[in-house]
Amino acid sequence: MRAFFASTLLVAVLFAAGCGGGSGGGSTTGGGTPSGEAAKSATQVLADGVKAANAASSVHMSGQLSQAGKQIGIDLSIAKGKGATGSLTIGGAKVDIVLVGGFGYLRGGSTFWKQFGGANGSAIAQLLTNKWLKFPENNAQFGSLTSVANASALFHSLQSSHGKIANQGATTYKGQSVIALVDTTRGGTLYIAASGTPYPVAIVKTKSGNAGAITFDRWGQSVTLAAPKGAIDFSHLGSG
Repeated sequence: MRAFFASTLLVAVLFAAGCGGGSGGGSTTGGGTPSGEAAKSATQVLADGVKAANAASSVHMSGQLSQAGKQIGIDLSIAKGKGATGSLTIGGAKVDIVLVGGFGYLRGGSTFWKQFGGANGSAIAQLLTNKWLKFPENNAQFGSLTSVANASALFHSLQSSHGKIANQGATTYKGQSVIALVDTTRGGTLYIAASGTPYPVAIVKTKSGNAGAITFDRWGQSVTLAAPKGAIDFSHLGSG
């Protein structure tokens, strides 16, 4: 199982790097009375967006990134302080994720386990295909994987890990009125809602080898979290 741990940690690190560098996300609302963000400095718009995101009780993240030649898809709903539910798709292999009650749960198909199970991938696939694996959220071997559901850390990284940013003013993103913040140093555009609460709407990267887009929506909406039944306890599998 050690090879699997290394693989999942690598995937999580790549995902975090993709977001921190400037991929995107937004809200579901559009239109309405302009919020005045278009007239503010880029730094202030970014601060307002991060503040709004951190104040929200929940958010849905979805999209796809290309990081170091690896395609990573995400479809994850996060309830602040409670957990998360959704999936990651890594190199075409999907893994379902649930975080609730201090535990994490993973469920992958045969392709996923064979791809990330290392030399013992086939044997691991026979044991775990389409079955839930349960582990403590604070388990060091899975810590980087569960951290992808930490929305606060993600939005903090947006504010602390960018280059020089410029407010390009009001525009639209997939039909929604937004403010475009362009990172002129590292590349990438962060879209902030131009009306109502200034939630982040999307971050889009077009840089070769590190492209993609992540969207954020369903701000403050209810997220149903439930521990999967019949999960295999990781501690019962041993470390070999």
